[in-house]
Amino acid sequence: MAKKKHEDTREHLLAVGESVLRGKGFTAVGLAEILATAEVPKGSFYHYFPSKEHFGCAVLERYFALYQLQMQALEAEYDCGSERLMHYWQGWLMSQGACHSANQCMVVKLSAEVADLSEPMREVFKQGTSDVIDRLASWLDEPRCDGALSPDMDAQSIALMLYQMWLGASLLTKIRQDSSALDTAMQTTCHLLGVK
Repeated sequence: MAKKKHEDTREHLLAVGESVLRGKGFTAVGLAEILATAEVPKGSFYHYFPSKEHFGCAVLERYFALYQLQMQALEAEYDCGSERLMHYWQGWLMSQGACHSANQCMVVKLSAEVADLSEPMREVFKQGTSDVIDRLASWLDEPRCDGALSPDMDAQSIALMLYQMWLGASLLTKIRQDSSALDTAMQTTCHLLGVK
């Protein structure tokens, strides 16, 4: 029973931490704010995490693990790679176009901020985004039978290009406070994948 409480408290800290970091970023938030929001004493925090940086890494690892589960759910729901890809991008358009901190992509929100501050957190971002791009590339390989990609197009390169475009569009959405960049990203994606 003690192990269950241990896991629940750790998970609770990570979930609350993600929510707070989505809104304010990493450097602007102190441990006191996270602990007050989570209603967890400071001693409990250090039982699970030796430092704020370790906590940040754990938040990001959890974020990417949950993100991969969402991508797995799309695989279970849609047999066709091109259909799966379009639902993925549509979901991105809907969640990032809202400009609400609760929906913000953690890569968009934190990567530029922490990449120069924390090598361990940068490594988590690097691995997490590589895993997302690899999964997108595997989906891109599937619709080749439908003629969505020409045989001379490399799925890994296209996945990287699409992911970069959508991240950039999400940043512009934050700056402009409108979804025009995401709308353009969707139009470009549809054109590239031959979706009408």
